[in-house]
Amino acid sequence: MLGNVLMSESFSSSEKRHYFLDFKKTARDSKFIQISRSDQQSDGSYTRSFVIVFEQDFHFLVSAMSSLFHHSAHLGEKGKTVQDLYNEQVIIQERRGIPNWDPAKKPRERLFEHGTDVLTDGELLSVLIGSGTPGEDAVTLSNRMLKSLGGFSGLIGKDISTLSKFNGIGPAKAATIMAVMGIAKRLYLGRE
Repeated sequence: MLGNVLMSESFSSSEKRHYFLDFKKTARDSKFIQISRSDQQSDGSYTRSFVIVFEQDFHFLVSAMSSLFHHSAHLGEKGKTVQDLYNEQVIIQERRGIPNWDPAKKPRERLFEHGTDVLTDGELLSVLIGSGTPGEDAVTLSNRMLKSLGGFSGLIGKDISTLSKFNGIGPAKAATIMAVMGIAKRLYLGRE
């Protein structure tokens, strides 16, 4: 697939191996990313392989790359091996987290389309925390937190150590929840 190149980046991992990342447009105005690898053979010829990802699937690519980099950054932490990380990825694929949901059912997209009133409490909290864990999507994690703590009112006044006891809630997500609950408390008490 040729396509018109809109933007291109390249790098070499050796004298004989080169990578190209091209953002292209088809004759029908569809956009896609083409990732190519070119290897020079001993006879001087080249073999090329490539992968194409179309615009409607960019969010899947970004989500997968984000997950890959996140997990690889923690490689070796807590005694995890490459096999452990692979197994976690299998779990993610089996659970088919929120990025794989029908867009009409995704909390953030529903919020954009219809506002906050159509979302359940768990969906609202999931938009706030952004992501779950490899074994639990953000909505399931949010519902578990709300059930355990007694709903939104149970979140008010909770500290980082209490919120961080939930797998998938680290200091940054705990701070976000605490800040929003602090805002809600001030609004409720009229201390704007």
